[in-house]
Amino acid sequence: MASEPLNIFLSASIPLSERDPLYIDTADVVAIRDSVIALASTVLPHYNLVFGGHPSITTLIVQVLNHFEIEVYNHVTLYQSAFFVKEFPKENRFLPHKVITKDFGERDKSLLEMRRAMIEGNTFEAAFFIGGMEGVEEEYFSFIKYHPQTKVFPLASTGAAAKKIFEKNSDQFDSRLKTEFAYSSLFKDLLDIKD
Repeated sequence: MASEPLNIFLSASIPLSERDPLYIDTADVVAIRDSVIALASTVLPHYNLVFGGHPSITTLIVQVLNHFEIEVYNHVTLYQSAFFVKEFPKENRFLPHKVITKDFGERDKSLLEMRRAMIEGNTFEAAFFIGGMEGVEEEYFSFIKYHPQTKVFPLASTGAAAKKIFEKNSDQFDSRLKTEFAYSSLFKDLLDIKD
């Protein structure tokens, strides 16, 4: 009997122009999209991808799933807060494993509960932080608190929050996370995936 695939955590979003310019000014939207697509394409045949359902990221994950000829839909677990139920993207319906966490009536408290369930409720082989805003930073700090021995990879080449995380701790991370744009090859190497 085949064992269940190990989990990879993805924390990512495309920064919004109306939010903190600190994130949008360094964000590379093309790199964010390319890296999310490359990560999903690389890991889904081998791992279960766990992520919070930022609409821009969910859409990319579903696009990748639609291109696979093998059954990998069961290798994705989407977490979302019921607080955002009216904003759930239509792509959610394509993902069979969804965890909807409690709506506490306010955004921050509801997001905190979703992140707690997602990060504390799973074990992970590795975590990737791509682009993003304050939420990606919050997930990074929560992740390293609960999974201090797990490999973490902030993709500084995508800019935004991931770049900020990398630069604060650059001596801890592989320099290719800042300079490498051949994402599929990079991810295979970081995760030791052999095709």
